[in-house]
Amino acid sequence: MSFQSPLSRWQLFAWVIGLTLVTPLCFLLFESLQGDSDVFSHLWNTVLWDYTRNTLVLIVGVCVVSCALALPLAWLTAYCSFPGRKQFEWALMLPLAMPTYIIAYVYTDLFDYAGPIQIALRNWFAWQSPDDYWFFDIRTLPGAIMMIALVLYPYLYLIFKTALREQSFKLVQASQGMGLSPLQSFYRVSLPLARGAIVAGLTLISMETMADFATVNYFSVSTLTTAVYDTWLGYYSLTAAAKISGIMLLILFLALMVERFSRRKQAVFERQSGVNSETLYSLKGKAAWSATLFCCAVLFFAFVLPVAVLINYAFAYAEQAWNDAFFLYAWQSFKVAGIVCVITIILSLLVVFYQRISTQQYSLVPGRLASTGYALPGTVLAIAALLPLTLLDDRLNTWLEPFGAVPGLLLSGTLFAIIFAYVVRFYAIAHGAVEASFMRISPSLDMASQSMGKSYGQTLRKVHIPLLRRGILTAGLLVFIECMKELPAALLLRPFNFETLATHVFQYVSDEQLELASISALAIVVVGLVPLYFVNRSMEQHS
Repeated sequence: MSFQSPLSRWQLFAWVIGLTLVTPLCFLLFESLQGDSDVFSHLWNTVLWDYTRNTLVLIVGVCVVSCALALPLAWLTAYCSFPGRKQFEWALMLPLAMPTYIIAYVYTDLFDYAGPIQIALRNWFAWQSPDDYWFFDIRTLPGAIMMIALVLYPYLYLIFKTALREQSFKLVQASQGMGLSPLQSFYRVSLPLARGAIVAGLTLISMETMADFATVNYFSVSTLTTAVYDTWLGYYSLTAAAKISGIMLLILFLALMVERFSRRKQAVFERQSGVNSETLYSLKGKAAWSATLFCCAVLFFAFVLPVAVLINYAFAYAEQAWNDAFFLYAWQSFKVAGIVCVITIILSLLVVFYQRISTQQYSLVPGRLASTGYALPGTVLAIAALLPLTLLDDRLNTWLEPFGAVPGLLLSGTLFAIIFAYVVRFYAIAHGAVEASFMRISPSLDMASQSMGKSYGQTLRKVHIPLLRRGILTAGLLVFIECMKELPAALLLRPFNFETLATHVFQYVSDEQLELASISALAIVVVGLVPLYFVNRSMEQHS
């Protein structure tokens, strides 16, 4: 295809979008490499290494616990037959709908000194004070590891189960012929073949763990994420916050490099082979019920119990929780999520369509640049977004001051900052969904449209968009839900007197009043269940 004027316009759109969305990351990297900061020097000489150590311990701990939960669960539901297997296949994904900070709040409320469990123990055994007995403190680093792992293990569960189903089951059958037990086959055959998938799942869990703010903040565990938050709001040092963010980006980069290397080494083992009910291990007696009990226990503690507690609070405190503030915060959350949803879909359509019509070698670069923001934790993203926006505000006020107009923080101090940050972070979700849908449209339709004299824009509007409706709906839904759940970026960037459901829950929990935010927390969980329904349907159709 020759480089014509219409194509040039689509190229311009794509590159402007890509460069705009990668700008915050560029500003962050530039700021992190600037001269010494007194605040950062103080942190470097005092607590920064403790924050880094806690972050690494948190990541490793969550990965270990996630492996202990996800790998057996995936193998059991993929290869074994036991009571309830079909139901557990989709039910074990439900904890993904539960934001980590909500499950942390619920379990703290249950296990704290003033919680129902310790109160019941004191009543039963006539204990009078904490000196009379020992009880574990959930608000510690090990407690944070358990809370985060209960929510994030489904990432590894899904990826590992998919890898198991794509392995050649003949290898597993061959291991049986060699006299290996199911457990030996799991360790000696299934795990080595799925090494790349396991590393990919753990990389995703590591990124989500490092991005977590509310759980570690509530548990008073000092990590790099809380350091960024405290440095910005406590010391008001954007430079120091940017430098700490740079350390987090370095850890993320190393994790991604490990994942990519492992996936490249593992590619030679991938096989396409289905696993059907006739090829499953048929567990009997104690083994079958042990598998069912294990699945029940994980599902109960990761999803059923927290939801039951929230429902109980919602009914018990309905008058206080079901009020005008809830509807206001819900509307504000829906409004922001809806705007971001529309913007990301439009931008992804423009970029992906350019990729489709262009034959240039670097046509994929704008999309890759625009998608880099998804790897940024919420606190890092907030700092990255503030850097260019505050610079633009400063320039804008300088230019308009001679005319007597000083708009103030027009960009960094309004709703624009949250929307911009959300678009930067969640564009990658829309891009992936739209790109996948575009790949299912035959190029012959494009050629037929052009042969009828239709322009690129007309082809996109009249041919592609009608065929992309399901992909657009999926993209919009996923972006909408991620916006509803996002907390750290909203906390740092929200305008004065502006709350979302997530920040509303955070504020009440900070005041030890989870009950009054129970309906808001339930609303976030219910919204998070929607994509899991579509994921489950997609997996069933694929099977």
